[in-house]
Amino acid sequence: MSSAFLDALGERVLVWDGATGTQYQNAGLSDADFTLTDEPHYPQAVRQAAQRLGGEVLEGCNEILCFTRPDLIEDVHRAYFEAGSDMVETNTFGATSIVLGEYDIPELVYDVSLAAARIARKAADHYSGKFVVGAVGPGTKLVSLGHTTWDEVSETYATAYTALLEGGSDALLLETQQDLLMVKAGIVAMHEAMDRTGIRVPLIVQVTMEQTGTMLLGSELASGLNLVECFPAVVGFGLNCATGPVEMTPHVRFLSENSTRPISIQPNAGLPAMEAGRAVYKFTPEQLAEHHDRFVTDYGVAMVGGCCGTTPEHIRAVSAAVSGRSHGSVAHWQKSRGIFPGFDFAQASDERAGALKLVGCSSLYQFQPYKQDTSFLIVGEKTNANGSKAFREMLAAENWDGLTELAKELEGEGSHVLDVCTAYVGRDEARDMRKLLSLYNQHVTVPIMIDSTEVPVIEKALQTLAGKPIVNSINFEDGEDRTRKVLALCKKYGAAVVALTIDEDGMAKSSEKKVAVADRIISFTREYGLPDHDVFFDCLTFTLGSGDEEFRKSAMATIDAIRAIKARYPRANSILGVSNVSFGLKPAARMALNSVFLHYALEAGLTAAIVHASKIKPESQIDADVWRLASDLVFDKREFAVA
Repeated sequence: MSSAFLDALGERVLVWDGATGTQYQNAGLSDADFTLTDEPHYPQAVRQAAQRLGGEVLEGCNEILCFTRPDLIEDVHRAYFEAGSDMVETNTFGATSIVLGEYDIPELVYDVSLAAARIARKAADHYSGKFVVGAVGPGTKLVSLGHTTWDEVSETYATAYTALLEGGSDALLLETQQDLLMVKAGIVAMHEAMDRTGIRVPLIVQVTMEQTGTMLLGSELASGLNLVECFPAVVGFGLNCATGPVEMTPHVRFLSENSTRPISIQPNAGLPAMEAGRAVYKFTPEQLAEHHDRFVTDYGVAMVGGCCGTTPEHIRAVSAAVSGRSHGSVAHWQKSRGIFPGFDFAQASDERAGALKLVGCSSLYQFQPYKQDTSFLIVGEKTNANGSKAFREMLAAENWDGLTELAKELEGEGSHVLDVCTAYVGRDEARDMRKLLSLYNQHVTVPIMIDSTEVPVIEKALQTLAGKPIVNSINFEDGEDRTRKVLALCKKYGAAVVALTIDEDGMAKSSEKKVAVADRIISFTREYGLPDHDVFFDCLTFTLGSGDEEFRKSAMATIDAIRAIKARYPRANSILGVSNVSFGLKPAARMALNSVFLHYALEAGLTAAIVHASKIKPESQIDADVWRLASDLVFDKREFAVA
């Protein structure tokens, strides 16, 4: 993809504009400026809205200034360009059906966004090398809290971004985000808008960190970064609003140490002080410039600007301090390897994986690394209708509180991820999954593994969970079509995947066949842009409790396959449903055999296991003779008494 914006970003620090609301307020606007009238040159939808509203004053709806005072908006854009901004944001912070609906004009999202982009484009075209960024804010309702729905948010964002692209935006920005599920919806909507228009542009995401050190809903910055880095088209990630540069500094440092994307920072002009009932920002232009100079020098920040309380004078000082400078290695690493839209990720997954610091999954609240310092990645198995009687009974009774407590118990016992399956005969799996995951999204801090064979269920789950989940699973049992559909969803929504070593012939039994299926799988995951580390190979195992001669060496085959796949694809992960090896045995024997089998699988390179953590014991806690007997069973060391 050819982009003057990306070329500029790869070469130097880019300067944003500052606050616009303050500039509008200082312009002495009247009621007439916030009143839609039936002007002949207005779009039809705007004229119809004006007729319906009958002269109602929409005070505070800055978006309609795109029709009533386009001259003022253009003047503000020009003031920031004159002050040294490289790019301005369109007057579309509230351009969603949710926000405009509060003024009874939800149908004007498209018209507002198109007009705003055209005004900004007109202003930018008076200069050389200036850019328009189509920017939309968070709205006033959060998906994770059930204030609105995924469908409403994603569709209204897609409508706004479609118009912003058609109006001439050079890039798109999702800003001031407080809910990671809305971040995901916004990114999906940006891609939808690009598909609708055929226009490809760079994407930027900015979240808001409160003085508590987290986002409004309690999300760690690591969880947000982990989500955003699933999407190659997002070429910038950072922060804006809520606090000043002092409070943002720890977060900027974190991004500097962990982000593979250029960093974008737009602080307020310090923390506000209340004077005469108004919020007053007292950070001077020189102070803001000093902090941005440090952000660029010490942390390699690539895009700088201002949010609430900042003015053209603030941006003038910032531009004088940092404009034209280079901005550290992060963005240049991407630039030199083409990690931007249009690049073939199938050829770059190893390089990309090598650059990522946050290799793992995430929930709304926290990031979970795949590699655990003192353990393996423990995937709790009791939130599964196929494996837990208690779960099935509570699901049948629709005891949602009990199901939530069950998940919290698994979390308390040490599970790093929860495998969730709601497939139960006679029930609506998609409805149950969405209802349950809505609760888990809010009340469970660890990430979720979505366990379903149904593609529509998986998609609904991905639209319900914030952060980056894991999808369980893909295989070739019924050919390639379903695998392609699931991988397309993982790419679209940002998810890792479990891949079973099953093909059209059934479950692979020998280690050689398991590796061959893994080779086939990796070609698909790379085709769909998943880095190797987001693939969890499940080499599967058969029960050793049946006494079936055919499966006496099955545990050895699984362990050998884990070792071989690790050698072939060192960045890839592996996972096992450990308890399958002991199916049919009594509880005490199952505990011993599961523990021994897991021990040797981990030695071979296994990185994750679906287990009941409290029923796995280390070798030191199992009788030596029992451990030896279980080991002999795993490795098929037959000993026969002399007759």
